[in-house]
Amino acid sequence: MAGEPLHPAPASPAAADSPEAFLARGRAVLVSQSFSTLIGADLHALAPGQCELHVPITPSLLQQHGFAHGGVVSYAADNALTYAGGTAMRVPVITSEFKINYVRPAVGELLIARAHAVHHGRTQAVCRCDVFAVEGGVEKLCAVAQGTIVALPPREGSTPPGAASDAGTQAVGRPD
Repeated sequence: MAGEPLHPAPASPAAADSPEAFLARGRAVLVSQSFSTLIGADLHALAPGQCELHVPITPSLLQQHGFAHGGVVSYAADNALTYAGGTAMRVPVITSEFKINYVRPAVGELLIARAHAVHHGRTQAVCRCDVFAVEGGVEKLCAVAQGTIVALPPREGSTPPGAASDAGTQAVGRPD
């Protein structure tokens, strides 16, 4: 999610995005991430400071014991954490650090990563994420993660936060 202009600040409360438009913009960012597309990730829900990301568990994502590979579980947590932090701060962001605890093997048809911002300021957000494996319609917690999401510095020549862009809306972050 690094650097995408996902979170424009509305010019007024009346100009705020609808939940559907917010989710659509988040999905457009996800589609621009080649790895996310490769593994079939889907942004299921998105709101300021909250994210739910789905990843189908396919045979190509399994490790030698038949569980979803830990790197795939970690990807889901990382991306969900970053969406939660970015939408809370409403600026382009990257993950500064995160920690993950695997609590059980991820077995099933689907991974669900649910993240939320616990606290955020102008330059960083601390977020938490639970990752569930869904098997036969039953969710089982398989990992817990926490991370720090940081704002990207503006690029030279980009519109600074709060300044009007050419489109007549306020631009936050840098156009990629």
